[in-house]
Amino acid sequence: MDRRRDGFGTAAWRAALALAVLALLGLAAARAQPTHIQPRLVAESAAPAPGGSTTIALTMAPEEGWHGYWSNGGDAGFGLMVEWNAPDGVTVGAFNYPVPDALILFGMMNHVYEHPYALLADVRVERDVAPGTDLTLSGIANWLACTDKVCVPERAVISVKLKAGDGAVPTRERERFDAWRARLPQPLDRAGNWERAGGKIRFGVPLPQGTSLDAPHLFVATQNLVDYAAPQAFSRSGDWIIIETAAKGDASGAVDGLLKLSDGRGLNVRFEPAAVRRTGEPIRTASDAVDARLFLAALGGAILGGLILNLMPCVFPILSLKALSLARSGGDARTAKVEALAYTAGAVMTALLLGAALLALRAAGEQVGWAFQLQHPVSVLLLLMLALAITLNLLGAYELPSFGGGQTLAEKGGAAGGFWTGALAAFVATPCSGPLLGAALGATLVLPAWAALPIFGGLGLGLALPFLAVGFVPPIRNRLPRPGPWMSRLRKWMALPMGLTALGLAWLLWRQAGAAGGWVALGAVGWTSLVLCSVGARQRGKSSGWLLLFLLAGLIGSTLIDARLLTGQTREAPAPGQSGTRFSPEALADARATGKPVFVYFTADWCLSCKANEAGAINREAVQKAFKKKGVITLVGDWTNGDPVITRTLGEHGRNSVPLYLWYAPGAETPLILPQILTPGTLAGLVDS
Repeated sequence: MDRRRDGFGTAAWRAALALAVLALLGLAAARAQPTHIQPRLVAESAAPAPGGSTTIALTMAPEEGWHGYWSNGGDAGFGLMVEWNAPDGVTVGAFNYPVPDALILFGMMNHVYEHPYALLADVRVERDVAPGTDLTLSGIANWLACTDKVCVPERAVISVKLKAGDGAVPTRERERFDAWRARLPQPLDRAGNWERAGGKIRFGVPLPQGTSLDAPHLFVATQNLVDYAAPQAFSRSGDWIIIETAAKGDASGAVDGLLKLSDGRGLNVRFEPAAVRRTGEPIRTASDAVDARLFLAALGGAILGGLILNLMPCVFPILSLKALSLARSGGDARTAKVEALAYTAGAVMTALLLGAALLALRAAGEQVGWAFQLQHPVSVLLLLMLALAITLNLLGAYELPSFGGGQTLAEKGGAAGGFWTGALAAFVATPCSGPLLGAALGATLVLPAWAALPIFGGLGLGLALPFLAVGFVPPIRNRLPRPGPWMSRLRKWMALPMGLTALGLAWLLWRQAGAAGGWVALGAVGWTSLVLCSVGARQRGKSSGWLLLFLLAGLIGSTLIDARLLTGQTREAPAPGQSGTRFSPEALADARATGKPVFVYFTADWCLSCKANEAGAINREAVQKAFKKKGVITLVGDWTNGDPVITRTLGEHGRNSVPLYLWYAPGAETPLILPQILTPGTLAGLVDS
């Protein structure tokens, strides 16, 4: 009997020793990791009385440029978690967080602290604990530390020495803890109401009219109920504050939230499901004010991005028109200035109109992004006919009078020719994002409409800057070749890229609408060519074969009237090629769960930058072999016909157009956003890292 008891006791003691050694190894590993947010655990009273309690504070000190998170981190973060090693008779309560700040990065809302902060919790000591007992408290804390570019999961050992005593609190500690308590939100004495109304969530907060609300914001603690990054509309109806924002999910029962008031103060509110009052007098919020730095950075990025866009593959087809206009305006200073200003006006106005349409569609609840005009087959059809008309004009098949009194659109130049050339340049060039442009246009997701529109105008201005330089800087203009017979030959040669553009648009129409789109594209080419060549023949005083024209026009016209095309009821986007599988949030989650690297790229058939990257980098044999060797999972998001899920995903990463390339390393919480111009070396380097 005694021997068996001794054996059992020895085994238990050994097991306990092994667990203690493992715990110490874990603590040592936690200590060895450097952190970007320095934690420190302190107690208000180092001698809590048995049967009483004391308050502990976990102070968090972020390095410059780093931030930590509230209990609900928002779209991309999470709060702090502690695995406590509490002695017998000691109970640690949940941490209370101070009022956070709202930080939007890449279109995602984060609930953060960008300055030192303290989390407070109550520690209770049971009555039967003997005075003088060592109550040292320790644990392993886990949190997320982030900058505006990278996030790092961090952990550290935290501990504070406690001993059961009389509960005395030194004056210095009381003052320090009182200062931290002042930053905690106060509980509201009455419950609020919440309800879902279609795609919106409405909250009602009972708050007297005298309460100061300089910069209110509602932080919803309940996960996945609201769209965190969506604007919040505040209004006052008597002694109630009404808050409306976009819904993301649904919930049943009570919802917890934190209403930020003024000067860093806040209220903890519990919302019960019930009808909410109608909106009242609007209240100005922090989201109504524009961050000047964000606006200026986005405007500068849009101008530089538009300038760089002149070198992108998607702009090359319209360089033919620009080249002819530049050559024609090079001889006369006044003509060059007039045409440069007209070209700029056309580019800026088109970019503004496209931006305004985009903002209006978003305000109406549509999930659309930049280049939405190429996501509908009818728009592609019209652009195809325009590109073909310009090709035939450059080849001399006909002459197109412009609004400038008989001058041709590109050859004769002038104000009207410059304007429409600039408009066409902006319309065709803007679908593909270039360096700086993606982030700049992404800022329009969070700026109010009146501040977002100048960003779109800046894109058009950047696109027109080279033409402005030629028009207003004589040394540049004087270096251009003088007009001469070479222009006629150049005009015909420049019909080649424009013809290739028309061919690409016909292919895009087939990709968007299947066989029906292919027949419509063929019909559009035939009908447009016949009509314009007939016009050219009449201009040259020759017979145009009207009977043949009417017969063919009737046949082709019947092809053009296709309900599936005109109503946008096209076939689904074709399945991606062998280099990847179709993207979806579920597919991404499954891929990341395998523990393998994941490469996600978003593309569209009308994006020449995307296709250049795919041909020159992604689909290269060496890259595909490296991916296969390392087990990289590739997901492809096809945005050719538009897709609300992809549009939302682009917005979550601060983009509203393609291309977008994401690399998920094994175990990484957030992806690495790759450059918009890829090389085989870039992708191979990711695999080898």
